[in-house]
Amino acid sequence: MASGAGDWSAEQIDDYETLISTTDVELLKRAWRNEKASPEILPFEEALVKRAKEQIQLMEETVDDFAESGHDPLIASLYQMDLDRAQFLLRSYLRVRLQKIEKFMFHIWKMDTYRNRLSIEEEKFTERCIRDIGKHLEETVLSKLPDNYQSVLKQSIISEEDDMVPEPQLDTFIVAKCERATRPLYLDGSRQSASFDSSRNDHFQMVPGDLCILRYRPFQEELMSGNISLV
Repeated sequence: MASGAGDWSAEQIDDYETLISTTDVELLKRAWRNEKASPEILPFEEALVKRAKEQIQLMEETVDDFAESGHDPLIASLYQMDLDRAQFLLRSYLRVRLQKIEKFMFHIWKMDTYRNRLSIEEEKFTERCIRDIGKHLEETVLSKLPDNYQSVLKQSIISEEDDMVPEPQLDTFIVAKCERATRPLYLDGSRQSASFDSSRNDHFQMVPGDLCILRYRPFQEELMSGNISLV
């Protein structure tokens, strides 16, 4: 590169540190925690992942510059730690999404709501997994069974639903932290009408700072909107 890191001005170093400040790192950490704790696959954080990749590339170039210019090894090691942390968070976020796709691939593929949450690469991965799994089961198991039991999705042809397809358990309990005040929500998971029924005693509202154990389904939309995060 034209100038080494050792020639950087204090202003340039400040700009770099601002770029890798906790903002996107914390957002990536939150996205990873939400994805890990949520029973269903969440919308892909495309803009955040793109920014994280760009920042990681800049951090790699900076660490290389420090090493080549003979900069203080301690400072170089601190920048390397920042780089390692960002790479760990990004890889962990992408890995947990792939694990969910592998577990719920058939359910995700048949539901437009879930398919629209995938990145282009994840959609190709899902399609390839379904094709490979289907081919493997057909060659090793299904072809040896009676005709009525050769479906990958159903126990038999008389089944009305895809009862062999695992689905996310949306009524599982999660630990949620409130980031912004939520709407009053009914704990039975029913939709809130335009006019909130205050006479019902089964509603619940979280305010910033609250940490609660609750069922996932009633607060699903609050997570999507960023009002709560999962722990």
